Amino acid sequence: MSAKIYRPAKTAMQSGKAKTHRWVLEFDQERARTIDPIMGYTSSGDMRQQVKLTFETCELAVAYAERNGLEYRVIEPHDATRKKVAYPDNFRFNRMQPWTH
Repeated sequence: MSAKIYRPAKTAMQSGKAKTHRWVLEFDQERARTIDPIMGYTSSGDMRQQVKLTFETCELAVAYAERNGLEYRVIEPHDATRKKVAYPDNFRFNRMQPWTH
């Protein structure tokens, strides 16, 4: 069994950062998914694929994986960098894009 440990990124639907401070341990897919020929549903016989465990810190998730004998990989989070922009920059003469109004 193998698993990945990661911190989820913020959702694209809102600007808030809810549910991004916890670490998630998610099991990897062991069997390929199958398609039902009649209905077209995708199904899997792998029940661990549905399990997501959350932890306060990465160290707790790693300790859980080691305690249960899981192969794991840690995916480090990529924090967004903010660009510093000012309102007067909209009216500079050397703008990259021309003024449209």
